Amino acid sequence: MKQICPLFRREFLGYFRAPVAYVFLIVFLVASIICTFFLSHFYEYNNASLEGYFTWHPWLFLFLIPAAGMRLWSEEKRTGTVELLFTLPVTTLEAVLGKFLAAWAFLTLAVLMSFPLVLTLHHLGSPDWGVVVTSYIGSILMAGSYLGVCSLTSALTKNQVISFVLSLLACLVLVFLGWNIFSTFAAAYLPAWGVDLLANFSFKTHFDPFLKGVVELKDVVFFLSLTAFTLFLNVVALER
Repeated sequence: MKQICPLFRREFLGYFRAPVAYVFLIVFLVASIICTFFLSHFYEYNNASLEGYFTWHPWLFLFLIPAAGMRLWSEEKRTGTVELLFTLPVTTLEAVLGKFLAAWAFLTLAVLMSFPLVLTLHHLGSPDWGVVVTSYIGSILMAGSYLGVCSLTSALTKNQVISFVLSLLACLVLVFLGWNIFSTFAAAYLPAWGVDLLANFSFKTHFDPFLKGVVELKDVVFFLSLTAFTLFLNVVALER
């Protein structure tokens, strides 16, 4: 596993050598501000809370993370550099982990760059800092799960557009399963336990408790296990 750190450093710094990374950060921050202050009517609720900001993360991630993750492996396969990578003394697992951790660190940076919102919140009132911290933790864990799915789809194709579309569809399903509209619709055809079972595979179902300041083991395990499972499939796809 000694090659993970060099790969991580190479990939993470590589994001900032291209203007795309800066565009991504700006778009994410602007979209977050619009969702917080305009769609969630931040000032009208007269409540020192960032719930209006984090509530939109499953939907923002739905488009932005596939855009960030679609090139992880598809670009390497398209240009042929994936063959060069594996001629180096690095295992497939090390390569997958190095690239994934670098992308996850970049996404974590994007989430943490909303820190001025926290300062604004502190200036306007007395927020529950426990809820703020758990919301950030939940958002970062969820971003890792989104990225795991996107990394897998990127390993399955040489085309970045196809990778983006596959990632978007897969993540959309994993969000939609926990949406109230879907639960209401599914209840007409499935028993209650079947609806609950499907909802348990949703990002939204396991992210909502973090917004209330509740960190449950089952939610942490869901995000980490989904991330680990998609990375395992990523390794299998590349080795084949």
